[in-house]
Amino acid sequence: MDPGASALLLLSLLGLLPCAVGCPAVCRCYSTTVECGALRLRVIPPGIPPGTQTLFLQDNSIARLEPGVLAPLASLRRLYLHNNSLRALEPGAFRAQSRLLELALTGNRLRSLRVGAFSGLAQLRVLYLAGNQLVQLLDFTFLHLQRLQELHLQENSIELLEDQALAGLSSLALLDLSGNQLGTISREALQPLASLQVLRLTENPWRCDCALRWLGAWIKEGGRRLLSFRDKRVTCAEPPRLALQNLLDVSGSSLICIPPSVHVEPLEVTASLGEDLRVACQASGYPQPLVTWRKVAQPRGGPPRGAQAQPEGGVPGPGALGASDTGSGMLFLTNITLAHAGKYECEASNAGGAARVPFQLLVNLSRQQQLAPAPPPAAGPVSHEPLPEAGSMAFRALGLATQTAIAAAIALLALTALLLATMICRRRRRRKKAPGPPGEGALFVNDYSDGPCTFAQLEEFRDERGHEMFVIDRSKPLFAEGPAEVGEGPAPAPAQGLPLQPPAAYEIHCW
Repeated sequence: MDPGASALLLLSLLGLLPCAVGCPAVCRCYSTTVECGALRLRVIPPGIPPGTQTLFLQDNSIARLEPGVLAPLASLRRLYLHNNSLRALEPGAFRAQSRLLELALTGNRLRSLRVGAFSGLAQLRVLYLAGNQLVQLLDFTFLHLQRLQELHLQENSIELLEDQALAGLSSLALLDLSGNQLGTISREALQPLASLQVLRLTENPWRCDCALRWLGAWIKEGGRRLLSFRDKRVTCAEPPRLALQNLLDVSGSSLICIPPSVHVEPLEVTASLGEDLRVACQASGYPQPLVTWRKVAQPRGGPPRGAQAQPEGGVPGPGALGASDTGSGMLFLTNITLAHAGKYECEASNAGGAARVPFQLLVNLSRQQQLAPAPPPAAGPVSHEPLPEAGSMAFRALGLATQTAIAAAIALLALTALLLATMICRRRRRRKKAPGPPGEGALFVNDYSDGPCTFAQLEEFRDERGHEMFVIDRSKPLFAEGPAEVGEGPAPAPAQGLPLQPPAAYEIHCW
């Protein structure tokens, strides 16, 4: 056989022969292996052969796995994405990689892992997640990795490992949690690991209290075989009296907890519609309690005390409203409505136990209805219902929107009164100055007393302009001579049988 042909056959068998076609221009392809490392790539390059089994993409700047970008690569066995800029993994990103055995994601910027991020990796054996920025591992994160044998989580910032975070890892043999921020770990978290052979827990700030008592006992009884000589030193970071001591050297009686105590002040608050409310729940204990606010479900008998109608939608119902592990949980409600009214509960819990305090919120609806300004009527009397003054405590207790509405109502009432006074003054001036119609006599106005007179001699008359006037009864003679202006000298003697002419009209003011 020709030596050249023999060399080509050998390279082909070793998988080192460059692919003739179907290789991305920037990459190097050898049989079923594609090398695209350290090329400053921001995305996975197109054109990778569908039959690729090993793909090197390390030391690039890939920040995201676009949906479906890996779908054509169903034959992958090994995928190396370490030292990139990945910030998140979308659920189902590896759904097509059912044959993948090894996945390297070390040295990226992952801060969290969503449930379903590893769905489809039924054959995965090794998962590298070291050197990321993970803070917590939630329940059922690795549920789909039933054949996983190695899980590398070292050098992250993991503070919380939920009880069911490792559920489904029945085949796991190695778990590396070293170099994180774990203060405690529960027995339930490690229970799914039936095949565990190596456990690494060093370089964590362990809090040696009653919650970690089980771990020391477990290691002494049989777990010691899982730890190497270096891993056997589980160093306490707190409490101060146990700092720097090995958990295995601390007696169980020294691992203590202080049950929490809770304080809420006041225990009942009445708020108005539209207001904001902040209520602090102070908790103490060791370790520092986790503080949670919950709205207690109301019975079906009707709305809670303080509410005047059935709640409407768009408000929080029963359940957790917020949580804080700082020892001071804050209940913060904005734009209070009727459905916020009811009973709440602040709960503080730690490994030593739990404590609860009830809190009652009443919503003052009736006062809000009284204060709500009504638009002035088109005609009729103006309402004189008292409104809070701007400097009063009642006014300051109202919300901004209510204060604005009240101020606008006060201004509107003042303007209405001013307009009415102006109209009355103008009409009085017109009545004093305007002469009567020609041929019907003069209209006389007297600002002073004419002396006593009887209303039997007067009749009420309302002219076409709506003015109210008192005029002499035309059926009775009153003056001996023609009309004289009222108020100029003594009242004239009544005439005998000389009535006023019907067209004439006179206005007389009497005491």
